[in-house]
Order: sequence, then C-alpha cells, then structure tokens
Amino acid sequence: MGTSDYTYQLEMAKKITCCAVAIPRAEEAPRLIDRAIRHALLARKPCYIEIPTNLAGAVCVRPGPIDAVTELVTSNKSALGAAANCAAEYLAGKHKAVILVGPKLRRASATAEKALLELVNAMGCAVAVQPAAKGMFPEDHKQFVGTWWGQVSTLAADSVINWADAIICVGTVFTDYSTVGWKAIPDIPLMTIEIDHVTFPGAHFSRVRLAEFLTHLASQVTFNPTTMIEYERLRPDPPMVHVAAKTDVLTRKETSRQIQNMLSANTSLFVETGDSWFNGIQLRLPPGAQFEIEMQWGHIGWSIPAAFGYALRFPERHTIVMVGDGSFQVTAQEVSQMVRFNLPIIILLMNNRGYTIEVEIHDGSYNKIQNWNYALLAEAFNGGTGHAKGLLAITAGELADALRVAAENTEGPTLIECTIDQDDCSRELITWGHYVAAANARPPRHHLDG
Repeated sequence: MGTSDYTYQLEMAKKITCCAVAIPRAEEAPRLIDRAIRHALLARKPCYIEIPTNLAGAVCVRPGPIDAVTELVTSNKSALGAAANCAAEYLAGKHKAVILVGPKLRRASATAEKALLELVNAMGCAVAVQPAAKGMFPEDHKQFVGTWWGQVSTLAADSVINWADAIICVGTVFTDYSTVGWKAIPDIPLMTIEIDHVTFPGAHFSRVRLAEFLTHLASQVTFNPTTMIEYERLRPDPPMVHVAAKTDVLTRKETSRQIQNMLSANTSLFVETGDSWFNGIQLRLPPGAQFEIEMQWGHIGWSIPAAFGYALRFPERHTIVMVGDGSFQVTAQEVSQMVRFNLPIIILLMNNRGYTIEVEIHDGSYNKIQNWNYALLAEAFNGGTGHAKGLLAITAGELADALRVAAENTEGPTLIECTIDQDDCSRELITWGHYVAAANARPPRHHLDG
C-alpha cells in the first residue's frame, strides 16, 4: 500500500477466520493466544495469531491450565428441554418426516455424527445429505436416500424431499450453489438445528448444542418409516455400467468408473470446484471413506493445497484428488510441497482445455486457457531428488495402467493427466449451470432510502 500501516494483514485475517489476534507485548501473549485457540476449538474454524519476529523468543508470564481453553461448552438445560418440547409440537400430526444433513454437522462436535445416527435409527425416516455433507452420513445405511441437490440430486432424493411434510435440517447451508440458483429451497416450514441453536417456525432457542439436542430428541421421537416406505417405490434401479475397451478413447464416464473401483474405507477423496463436483457426488462411498468438497464460495484451485495439508495430518489415509485443468493452474505449485514431503497423493487431472463449469454459467473467451504438459510439470518438481510421477492417459487402458503405477508409488505424488473431449461434461453440470446462470443474470434490486 506504500504506507507504514502494518495492520493490513490482521484486518484481512479478521474477515476469513473465527478470531484474529496480534501480540503487541510479551505479557499479552497468554491471554490473546488462549482467546484465539479457544475460539478455534469452539467454532471448529481457523484462527489467526500474529507474533512479531522480535517477540517470538521473549519471556512471558505462565499461562493457566489448558482445560480453561479446551473445556467444551454444553447446552443450557432449560433451553434444551424447551427446544425438545417445541420439536415434539413441530412433528405432531406430521407423517412424512425427512432428515436433511448439511456440512455444519461435522464441524459441530466430534460426537455429532454419532448423535445423528441415534436420531436416524430412532425415527426410521429417510435421510438425505446436501452435496457439501457427502460422507457425513454412511451411504450404506438403509435409510440413506442420496444427495439432495434440487434438479441434480442423486438417487431420487429430491422426490422424497418434495414429498415430505416435515424436514429436520441438521447443520444445513443454503446458498445459490447448493440450491441450484435458488430454485431448490424447501417450501415447507423447517426445523433447523444449528451448531449452537435450534429454530422452529415461530420459535428460537439459543445455547442448544447440536449433538446434545440430537441425542435428547432421539429419546423422545416415535419411529415412523413412512418416507422410507415411499422411497422404496421411488428408488432408481441400479444403472447399467459400460466398461470401455482398453483402446477406447478416454471419457469422463470411464474415468469415474475407474475411480469408483479405487475407493476403499481408507480413501479420502477431494473433488475440485467444477465438473469434479458432479462426478464426485455420483460416486458411492464405502463405509469409512471421507469426502472433501468446497461449496460455500466455489473457490477454484482449493483442492491441491487442501489435499497437501490433509495428507500431512493423515498420512495413513489414501488421498485422491479429482481436479480440472483450469483449477489446477491456480495452485499447481503446491505439488512441489507434496514432492518435498514424500506424500503419495494421487491427482487425477481432467484436461478438457478450459474452465468447463464457467462455460456452462457464462461462456466467453476468458474461459480458454493455455494448455500445459501437466504430466511433465509434475516430474519437473522433482528437481533430481523427488519421486513424483507424471503420467498421460488418452485411452481407457492407459488410465488403468497409470492407476496401477500410482498405487505402487508410495514415495511421492502421482499426477495422471486424463485427456477428454472439451464438451465431455456431466448432465448435472449442464442443468446446474443453466439455473445458476439465470440466477446470476437477475436484474439488481435498487433500495431507496425513505
């Protein structure tokens, strides 16, 4: 900025973290650091702690007991009981209840997913997940009915949601992306269970923790499988899967088929913004598999650095990334870090010569990008000492061979450049892009004072 104001980075961090602090003096360090860490643990979001270089080694006062920072917050008992009573009123007289799971579930607490299972088993109703919550509810559970994403839902989840007369929303997030351009919003009154409060039509209860409320509610509800009975009538038949010949030109569908065969309980699958969203959502996750997706803002390029950080934290898991060529170009340099730390991440890069998702939303020359030799780039990061492998797959057989090589490379990342036709995208992307484009093209609303 050309000024001597050194607070810019702190002000920026305040906008993207749950708590941002800067340590001005050594004696302030315990209080401010404890505050930031406490906020991060409660919100399960990143915090920012700024320590000047010349203070890093300074002596500070002894901090207090660590449990003052890590102690969990519990529900207010009166609010918890009142919310449970309101839930009983909400469900009274309703026969077609559905539970809709959102991405805040996992962030609520370490016990939230277990508490959800308690409620699901007690109610017996259908359970759908939002796309950003895929993997947070077991897909082999008998009450799982798919991913609810409006017109691009899987397994007919939209039909069950539309049929319901009561929807229990657990940690849900409704945005233009998750509602297909605001077209897929439930049109009935909802019970909304957030991380630290519960809302009903005409009532709100603060200081009610999500996991505690789910467990409490599970002890009070009545078993009612009506939506599951109806879903058995609506459930789509298993699709006919075409297996390509080895010499067939590689397609998006064949790539997804081969990725499906790679998934196991130990897999953590990252799907980048773009058609990888829709291809990933269609995959069936085995029990134990993890799924990572960024849908709040639709950032492109997030999956490569995110997978790097994840693999550092969970080196025992098998990390796979599905990413498009356009998104990869934003953060490609993070592959160098994967090489440095010998992380055996498998990157399946779909090279269709451009930003396909942007083409479907708003086409233009700016969606065309310079093609790279991605396989060669991955190996360039080795610098004579690394163990990254870069492979090119143009046919179905070449992809199968590349995946075998990737499975054997345990000393570094393997990037497989999957070359597909520029127009080879999913039906779901075309549909979703149409409605989101229409939402983006709405005329602005002008608000006049007075």
